Amino acid sequence: MTVLLLAGTAEGRHIAAAMAGEKIDGHASIAGVTEDPAELALPTRVGGFGGAEGFEAFLDDRAIRAVVDATHPFAARITGRTAAICAARGMPYLHVLRHPWTEEEGDDWIHVASVEEAVLAIPAGACVFLSTGRQTLTEFAGLEGRRVICRVIDPPREPFPFEGGEYVIGRPSRHVEDEAALLSALGVDVIITKNSGGPGRGKLDAARGLGLDVVMIARPPVPQADRVATPAEALDWIRAL
Repeated sequence: MTVLLLAGTAEGRHIAAAMAGEKIDGHASIAGVTEDPAELALPTRVGGFGGAEGFEAFLDDRAIRAVVDATHPFAARITGRTAAICAARGMPYLHVLRHPWTEEEGDDWIHVASVEEAVLAIPAGACVFLSTGRQTLTEFAGLEGRRVICRVIDPPREPFPFEGGEYVIGRPSRHVEDEAALLSALGVDVIITKNSGGPGRGKLDAARGLGLDVVMIARPPVPQADRVATPAEALDWIRAL
C-alpha cells in the first residue's frame, strides 16, 4: 500500500523518517513556502497540486491508497479539501493535529477567533510582534499606523505591504532567553500569534516573563476525520492499514 504524506511540519518530518526506516511505501508533499525546506526521508513533491483535479490526478498516478495529513494546524483549505476528496473516494485519511497551546499561570492571553478580532485588540501606538508568517501578512493591514514587526525565515523579496511594518529575519528559538532578548531589544508591547501548538512556545514563555500581552488566534474548524496528535500514533494508524 502506498501512502501519501502531506508534510511541512515537524510531525511530518518524523513520520517520513519512520516510514522510510520501516520501508513503508510512500510519497511526501510539501508546499515549498520556505526557500530551503528540511529534506524528508521519502520521495518528495514540492509545490501545490494545481487544485482538486491535480490532487486527484496525483493520487491516481502514484496509486495512492491512503493519505496522512500532517500539514499546519491553520492549513484549513488544504485539510478540508483533502478530507473531502478522500471521503468521496472511500480512501483512508488521517489528520495529524498537534495539541494546541494552553495558558499557564502568569500568562496574559487575549483569545480571538479571527485576524479581524486580533487587529481590533491592538491599541493605538503599540509595538506589535507578528509571528503569524508572511503568507497572511496583508490580512493585518488594519494594523497600519502602529509599529508592526513580522518575523520571517527567508529574506523578503518585496517591501512590507503596509506602512509602519518591518521584517526581522530568523527562526523562532526554543530557548526562552533568546526570545526574551529579541522581544526586549525590539521594544515589543504585544505579540499576535496563531495557536499552532508544538515546540515553538519560547515566545509565549518569554512574553510571560516580560509581562507582555499575547493575542492568540484560535484554530479554524476541522473536518470530521480520523485524528491523532503525535507521529507515534500516526505510525500505529499506518501500520494497521
